[in-house]
This record gives sequence, structure tokens and C-alpha cells, in this order.
Amino acid sequence: MDLMPTPVTRPGRDGLAALLAQPRTAVVGLDFDGTLAPIVADPEQARAHPDAVPALARLAPKVASIAVITGRPAGVAVRYGGFAGVPGLDHLTVLGHYGAERWDAATGTVTAPAPHPGVAAVRAELPGVLERAGAWPGTWIEEKGRAVAVHTRRAADPEAAFEALRGPLTDLAARHGLIVEPGRMVLELRPPGMDKGVALGKHVRATGATSVLYAGDDLGDLPAYAAVEKLRSDGIPGLLVCSGSTEVTELAERADVVVDGPAGVVDLLRALADQLD
Repeated sequence: MDLMPTPVTRPGRDGLAALLAQPRTAVVGLDFDGTLAPIVADPEQARAHPDAVPALARLAPKVASIAVITGRPAGVAVRYGGFAGVPGLDHLTVLGHYGAERWDAATGTVTAPAPHPGVAAVRAELPGVLERAGAWPGTWIEEKGRAVAVHTRRAADPEAAFEALRGPLTDLAARHGLIVEPGRMVLELRPPGMDKGVALGKHVRATGATSVLYAGDDLGDLPAYAAVEKLRSDGIPGLLVCSGSTEVTELAERADVVVDGPAGVVDLLRALADQLD
């Protein structure tokens, strides 16, 4: 049996207690990359931790909803996560592109609005912008459908490339009505108005949840942390979990529980399921 870690804050302990007391009205929100899936050099090779789906399938029937909230397209997260057609996952929802896309395990379908026109314009100009910003061998572009991302992890000096490109990419995004979302050696250009906090808050309200847990690992998860803190102030207890990383410390500083990466997140999910058996 996996042991549930004790939250280090009073609000976190209250959030965990509320979830355990009324799991049928609890929402469990989870980031994908770095939380359910280990970070890899090539994002197209990212896959959920091998024990993640079994842990989710054990926990999902016991709670109101499990929501995987990701910047990836919903269909890609479903495929890389191995979520489709799994018994026990009927209560799983994937909110892709920060909530712009939605996939429900119960129906197996994706719903999404029309894409922002600025993404196509940025996509066309991006190679020229990168060239003018300097030679950074190893930097590459990831096509994300409703967004586009520039990765520096493979560059000889990933952090220097990241900082050198941040300004030019921010300017490019602004010209076309987009924003830049920084992450772990990645700069994502995407439409404004949606983030993981907006997506999580809407999902919690839509489900009528009485408690919420959110686990993440990167800067893009900070809005979800803020959403949980806002929900707490509105009387909905919440638990903040950090999938630990030495690259990003901001989440660990605000979290109620810090676990050791995706393997630690899986252990936590199993511990919750054990306590709810």
C-alpha cells in the first residue's frame, strides 16, 4: 500500500481531508508532461508513466472527475497517455490547449472551436524570426495545431538560447494577438484568454465539486495553482501537489505536497485510491 504524504500546510491538510470525506464530489486535476509523463528531449516521444493509467483507472470511479489539463492538443494527450478505451476511466476528461479542446472518455470524442488566425501567421514567420535571432543549433519548432512552440532543450546552451529567443518571440506573438507561455526550456506561442487556471476553475464549477486537487510541474501550472487558491478563498478546499523538478522551483515553494516526478504522482494517485477503497 502506498502511503499518502502529509501536506505541509493547513489549507492543504483541509483540502485532502475534504477530498477523502466526500470523494464523489471531488475533482482531481493533473498536468500531463512532467506530471503524468516524464520530460523527454523529444516531446513527440513523451508517454505517460507506465503505471499512470492503472492508477487513474483505480481512482477515477471513486471521484467526480479526473481532468488532465494540458497545452497539447486533446487528441495527442489521449494518444500519448493511452487513455482511450480503458475500463474504469469513464470519469476522465482531457482539457487540451489549456481548455480550448475537450475529450471525454465516456464518449471518446473531441470538441473544439475554430483556431485563432494568429497561429497560422506566427507559424509562417517563425523560421525567419529564429534565423534573425541568431544561430542556436538544436533549437526546434513543435507544431501544436492551436499553438506553436520553440524548444531549446537540445541546444548546446539551452538556457542562453531560451533567454535570447524570449524577446523576439514575445514581439512576434504580440503582433498577431498571441501570448508567449514560457516553460521548461520551451516558449509556446498561443492565443490569450485560456490557461490552466481558467480551464480548472470552469471544470470545478461545471461539476459542482466540493474539493479539488491539482498536480503540476511547470510555470504553465501556476495559473492552476492560483485557481485552487481562489477556490479555497471561496470555500472550496483544495490540495496543491508539485511533481518535483530542479528546473522549476516556483511550484514547490507554493505546493502543499511535493512528490518525486511522475513516479511520485503515480504513488500519490494509488495512495488516494487505497484510502478510498
